[in-house]
Parts: sequence; C-alpha cells; structure tokens
Amino acid sequence: MALHFITAQEAAALVKNDDNVGFSGFTHAGCPKVVPVEIAKRAEEEHAKGNPFKIGIFTGASTGDSIDGALTRAKAIKFRTPYQSNKDMRKAINNGEFEYFDMHLSQLAQEIRYGFLGGIDVAVVEACDVSENGEIVPTTGVGITPTICRLAKIVIVELNKKVPQKLKGIHDIYELDDPPKRRQINLCDVRGRIGLEYVKVDPAKMVVVETEKDGEGGKFSPLDEVTKQIGENVADFFVAEMKAGRIPSAFLPVQSGVGNIANAVLAAMGSNAAIPRFEVYTEVIQDAVIDMMQKGNILFASGCSLTLSNEVMQEVYDNLDFFKNKVILRPSEISNNPGIARRLGIIALNTAIEADIFGNINSTHVNGTMMMNGVGGSGDFTRNAYLSIFLTPSTAKDGKISCIVPKATHEDHNEHSVKIIVTEYGVADLRGKGPRRRAEEIIEKCAHPDYRPLLHEYLNLGVKGHIPQDLYSCFAFHQAFLETGSMLNTDFSKYRKS
Repeated sequence: MALHFITAQEAAALVKNDDNVGFSGFTHAGCPKVVPVEIAKRAEEEHAKGNPFKIGIFTGASTGDSIDGALTRAKAIKFRTPYQSNKDMRKAINNGEFEYFDMHLSQLAQEIRYGFLGGIDVAVVEACDVSENGEIVPTTGVGITPTICRLAKIVIVELNKKVPQKLKGIHDIYELDDPPKRRQINLCDVRGRIGLEYVKVDPAKMVVVETEKDGEGGKFSPLDEVTKQIGENVADFFVAEMKAGRIPSAFLPVQSGVGNIANAVLAAMGSNAAIPRFEVYTEVIQDAVIDMMQKGNILFASGCSLTLSNEVMQEVYDNLDFFKNKVILRPSEISNNPGIARRLGIIALNTAIEADIFGNINSTHVNGTMMMNGVGGSGDFTRNAYLSIFLTPSTAKDGKISCIVPKATHEDHNEHSVKIIVTEYGVADLRGKGPRRRAEEIIEKCAHPDYRPLLHEYLNLGVKGHIPQDLYSCFAFHQAFLETGSMLNTDFSKYRKS
C-alpha cells in the first residue's frame, strides 16, 4: 500500500470540532510542528465564521510553541493534559479558559487505554522515517506515541526531513498490556531493550505530511552561583553516602528533572573525582548529559526524549554512530515506570517551588492557586526512588520569598516520599526523623539565614501534637508577601487565636 501524502492544510481539515487529538513528543522534542499550527489557523477561521472549534489535547508532556502556544492563542482547546510549560497556555489555564488536569506522566497512556479520559480521534506524530506497511520511526521524543497511534481513527505523520533517518535504532517502543493480564516488564538494567525500533500502525488509517522544520529547543540560562552551590552540595552528599556504604561504590542510575538546577547537579557530579562514571534513567536527556557523555562521565542514558538545544541536537545528529550506542528513547510509561524506578534503584533529583519545614513539597502551584507547569514525572520517580531528592534555592524574588515555608500551599509530594532537601546552604537529611527533627534539620541546613528566626518562631509556637502545625498562622509567610511584598515582614501574632 503506497504512502498517502497530503498537505498540512489538508491534514488539519481531518480534525473536527470536539475531537480529541493526541500529539507525539515529550517536551518540545519529537513534537509535530506544522499540522498543529494549521489546526490553530482552522480554529481561527471557524471562530470568525461564528462556528465552534475546540479540541481536547493529549501529549507526552509539555510541547513546543507550535502546539501549546498556537492552539492556546487560537482559543482552540477544550481540555489539556498532562503537563505544559508554555506562558500563553499557563495564563489561559489560570484564567480558567479551559480545563487542565495535571497528571503523573507514567499514567496517561494507560488511563487513555482504560477509557477514563475519552477516546482518541486523531493522532499527529513526528517521524524521521515511515514505511508503506505502517512502521513509523519517531524523532527525538516518544511520550505516548504508541498508544495514541494504535487507538486513533486517523494518524497524521509529519515526516520531518530535518531529522536523519539514521536515528532509527535509538528507540525501544513497548506498550504495556492492560490489567488483568499485565505481565512483568522484562527490563532489569538501564541498557536493556524490550521492544521495537518503530511504532506499528495500520497503514489504512495513516496519512503523511512532509516537513522540514528545525526543533524548538532553546539553550538554558548559564549557571549562577546559587545553582552551582546546590550542585556541589548534592555531589558532596553523594560522596559522603558512598563512604558510609549507603550508595554502592559503582553508584546507581540517576533521574534528573528539567532545568538549570538539574544541569548544575550533573555538572558537579561530573567534576567530582570521587563520583564514578554513572548511568542515567530519566525522562528528559538534556544538554548536560550529552556533554558528560562526550567527556566520559556518563556511560549510558535511557530517557523519553532528547530535550536538547538545537546546537547540541545537531552535534548528536553529526555523531550518531557514537550516541546510538549510548542512548535509548522509550515511551513515557516505560521511562517513568514506578516499578522500574524501584527495581533499578534510581536516585531521583527534582526541583521544588517551595518546601515546608516538615518535608512536604510544592512542585506546581504558586501561592497554592496559580499553576506553573505541572507535576510532570517527579511523582513517578519520587515515591519509588532509592533516594528522593528535592532541590530549590533558599529564596526567590531577591530574597522577598522564602522557598522554605511553615506549610506548603500545595502538596505534590508529601513527607512520606521526600528523603533529602537541598538548597545552596546545605543538605537536610530527613531519613528516620520525626516531624520536629525534620523541621529543625530543614531550617538549619536549608533555609536562608534571614528566615531561620521566623521559622524557629513558628516551630516553637507551642502547638501540641505529632506535627506542630499551627492552623491559624501556617500561611502567614504567604499572607505577608501578598500584603507587603516580602515574607520577611511576617508577624505570627496577627494570626494567633485570641
């Protein structure tokens, strides 16, 4: 059966109002870039005619602006899940313009299969190669691609000529069976392979749009002194754990979240001679991993996407013979699988918006109400990690906000799952400690010195019980910031019961 080629405009016309559309990729990596823009244009045209046009959106994680940005600006979204990081979309979510449900990334594919979230009408996926018999080779991100391609009534393939066909072989595509017949995942090491090099699709429901588009990956900001110090604190902690025999001398696989702090930690690990070369089992493979792989610090990386700047992505393309022996890209329900995280003994490194003194973490909401990005895959790893570590600067907004607070305004990861908290001031080890000892550890090791007296004052308000949480003043830090512009102006007496 010959491939059926159509234009991006013709592909967009296949998407109807009220459809649920699944997009490939994970972060900007592997996302389609032409068809979603045409869908957005179509929505604007329909709206101008007075016609409704909105779609539900499933993705692996966040996307590039060609999906989340374009469709938000076109007011073409009825719901969005599981994660986003686009400024226009964030504003629309917080304005209540459409429904957004934040989900653990490992769960999305299976919950679509279970029928919890509605069907998939159309899948739009980016590929570097596609065959007449329906073998689709993804590009740099996998996400939920196998599931949406299998369930969709129509599969639109963006065949991106900018991505070399030689990328074939880097993927390990495997879809879980559903209960009650789910079998064990036969993956016992970072380098293991259990699936195919491509996604298999019924060719009768597939159309192809040829494109030639660069990725949407920008560079991260340079590391500053705070992020560098956080990285060094983590590296020093690892060395101490190895000396104490709590981390094996050969080390363990590392998962790291997205962003500068994660890159700073990896860089510090690479420059510390006491830390051996290690493997990565994570969601996103970032620039820092590629750099450390070239230097020999990282032996192998398994992930869901190559979330790289365009410059580093080109380096990978130019040296595929080197990287294809050191990288595997998997679907998110495998890269983020809780059972595999526990089996492999993964060290999980994720960032926090704020941490409270008892060890609860807010990863998603500013002041407990305004969505930032979402929980992403942090929960997949945190609850099941060998060591769950959260990283944050001690303050934000030039010291006006303390990232260590009496009570987190939103809890994504509770005290039962969080073992270590790190700021530029030190490392709080929460293992084996009750609530009051955790609080003392976090205040003294992680809080900014300017905020330590206030946090001790809160802890010593005289509240009785296992967790000395004062329900009248637990959000006094946040209230002070809203009223005065600085948490340093907190006055607990204003909130005490008379």
